Amino acid sequence: MKRTGHAVWNGDLKTGKGALTTGSGVLKDTQYGFKTRFEDEPGANPEELIGAAHAGCYSMALSMILGEHDLVADEIRTQADVHLDKSDDGFEITAVDLKVRARIPDASSDEFQKDAEAAKTGCPVSKLLKAKISLDAELL
Repeated sequence: MKRTGHAVWNGDLKTGKGALTTGSGVLKDTQYGFKTRFEDEPGANPEELIGAAHAGCYSMALSMILGEHDLVADEIRTQADVHLDKSDDGFEITAVDLKVRARIPDASSDEFQKDAEAAKTGCPVSKLLKAKISLDAELL
């Protein structure tokens, strides 16, 4: 299985503009630039896309693990905060904070914490990222 993303960049770093497109077409020529990435201008940036990918992957991994214990979530809501920090070598993603809130009938808090942790280490995006990944999991 292979999934594809495309990026086009025109111009210099600070005033240039780029566009992101996914192979599925969900994103098509979605604009991004210096200000959307390093300042607070609204718009797309690679880090929020990584966050969305990680949150989606994590939620699916948790759902799979719950199913192995005959549990089905009414809802799994995951947020991934991706930290982009300046270092001696430029910028780097230093951490991802996962925050999951889930409604799972018949789940115990202890089992949920074990499953949440297993999903954190088992999801393919977690395996890809080398940054420290923290988790805050709460069963509602």
